Amino acid sequence: MTIKLTETDHELKQILALQQLNHFENLLEAKKKQNGFVTVKHDFDLLAKMNSKAKQVIAVDKGQVVAYALVMLKELNIIPVLQPMFEKFDSMLYDDKIVSDYEFYIMGQICVADSHKRQGIFHQLYQKHKEVYSSQFEICLTEVSSSNIPSMKAHEKVGFKSILKYADHNDEWNILLWDWR
Repeated sequence: MTIKLTETDHELKQILALQQLNHFENLLEAKKKQNGFVTVKHDFDLLAKMNSKAKQVIAVDKGQVVAYALVMLKELNIIPVLQPMFEKFDSMLYDDKIVSDYEFYIMGQICVADSHKRQGIFHQLYQKHKEVYSSQFEICLTEVSSSNIPSMKAHEKVGFKSILKYADHNDEWNILLWDWR
């Protein structure tokens, strides 16, 4: 298995297929509680646009994308479900500085195929993020549903800290920050 940056449209399409399998609308409640879920659905055009600005981090096993961790630069703030999070960045403080004043990007979504869970891939994807992007960005931000306990625990193990919990019309969210300074 290889942790790498995306190179082809075929890999982007594989990301979307894995996303579809793990989207909260497509999972039974027991499966969501056990393995977590993803909330946002990307289409190919949006994912390709994201990828053209910053390459996506993927795990590939035998030619198949088995995990991904998406990079969303702040100028791509166009997904409606993420709007409330982006609005919070303009008023939130971290280390006495407004979050939107940091050099940051959004870790747009992370997902590991069931067949490859509990093998350390989640951590490896994030280490690749840090390796590739920490020279350009001070912090990495993401948002996780409070009901997604597996994801919350996994992010904490990597080094993310919850800096704000809030509710919107969709869910209760935790904004998580990984400080690379």
